[in-house]
Amino acid sequence: MPKKEKVGTVVSNKMDKTIVVAVAEKHPHAKYGKIQNKTVKFKAHDASNECHQGDLVKIVESAPYSKDKTWRLAAVLDRVQEV
Repeated sequence: MPKKEKVGTVVSNKMDKTIVVAVAEKHPHAKYGKIQNKTVKFKAHDASNECHQGDLVKIVESAPYSKDKTWRLAAVLDRVQEV
């Protein structure tokens, strides 16, 4: 079975070698069919601490690194402009 991939925005990089990525998902309401937005946060392993808050990243499912961290950074798709 292929590994899952998700694209989201980094909302926190305060932990060492860990980033928190918010992934926005859209799905229809079960009864009424209206499209609803749902944001889910994932902790991902960032071995080189290269991500910053606001970056658009791709994360890939992996073996568990810790209790909550079961994703790893695959690529940084878009970097935020630093001032």
